[in-house]
This record gives sequence, C-alpha cells and structure tokens, in this order.
Amino acid sequence: MRWILASAALLLASTGELAAQGKGIRLWNLTTATISGFQLSPAGKNAWGPNQTLNDKDKEVDHRERLRITGVEPGRYDAKVSYPDARQCVVRDIEIKADAVFSIEDKDLKDCNK
Repeated sequence: MRWILASAALLLASTGELAAQGKGIRLWNLTTATISGFQLSPAGKNAWGPNQTLNDKDKEVDHRERLRITGVEPGRYDAKVSYPDARQCVVRDIEIKADAVFSIEDKDLKDCNK
C-alpha cells in the first residue's frame, strides 16, 4: 500500500513540474508566405537579437506553422521578418506574454523592402 501511495505522489509531483514549465513563447505565422528570418528587438531600440527561425528543424516557418521563441522575456518587441525572396519587413510593438502564442499577419507587416 505504501508503494502505491509513494508512486502516486511521485507521479503527481512530476506532472506538476511539467505543467509549471509551460509551453514557452511561440510565434504563429499567419502571413501568406514562409518566413526565413525572425528577429526581435525591444520596442523602438533596433537592437536585433538572433534569428529565431534557427530554432525550427527546417530553419523556416511555413504559413500557419508555430515557432518556439527562445531567450526572450515577456514584454513589448519589434520584429524583423525576412522571406526567402530577400524581402524584409518590420512588425512594431508586439506584446509577448509568458507561455503564450503571438501571431503576425500580412496586415501587421510595415516598412517592407527588398
């Protein structure tokens, strides 16, 4: 009987640890194209961080695909979005929350150039 209780307690503890870890911050690409580069900067700073698409197994984020974002704290950010055709756009003032999904759409893309 003690063995069963100990096993149940251990299972509940490990389940609680997994729930506490959360799923992390994720980008949902709702643009109509595949993204080949995604960099974040604190809003208004132009201090671009690493290319987050390198976190993906194929190094790109397809339409409607989600991408795990690493090394970023919750807050407000600008994003530099790059495409395989060398086009780059900026998305301004994205709110990023802990363990949440944020999305970008074509209407969010500004200052696009090639």
